Amino acid sequence: MAENVTLARPYAEAAFQLAKASSLAAWSQSLDRMAVVTAAVEMQECIANPQLSADQLSSLFAGVVGGDLPAEQQNFVRVLIDNDRLGVLPEIAQLFNELKNGHEGVKDAEVESAFPLDDTAVKALVADLERKFQCKINVTVRLVPELIGGVRIAVGDEVIDASVRGKLAAMATALKN
Repeated sequence: MAENVTLARPYAEAAFQLAKASSLAAWSQSLDRMAVVTAAVEMQECIANPQLSADQLSSLFAGVVGGDLPAEQQNFVRVLIDNDRLGVLPEIAQLFNELKNGHEGVKDAEVESAFPLDDTAVKALVADLERKFQCKINVTVRLVPELIGGVRIAVGDEVIDASVRGKLAAMATALKN
């Protein structure tokens, strides 16, 4: 994985520079769609198939991705194919989105909850996080019953553990000391 990220970084940065001149959102959506296609087992087999020429793989990929990719994005895909880097498109998309979020002052937050959160609770949580971190927050909520109760929030490198499981672990550590 680390090697793929290293290979993907210059391509993500190049795509970001191209996208800044046109539309970051459009590039982000396209890269996300292309990453999903690239991650499919069938496409991985096609990428690894030495019998497919670059033109054939390019045509196949464009057909599967669907939609009319702008010329810049088609050229980007062609460069990836020519340099045998199409397989790292998921990492390119991830790095691109990190660059985009940094440029726009947006942070991603992953919220793990022991119980389903309704829309009102999520909106209140997002508002609190935006106030705390002083930026816009994109939140992803995951259900993790192992937490027993409460939530665990990760924003960048900072983790806020307000779960029952976290509190029990902290109490166990305190009692051992």
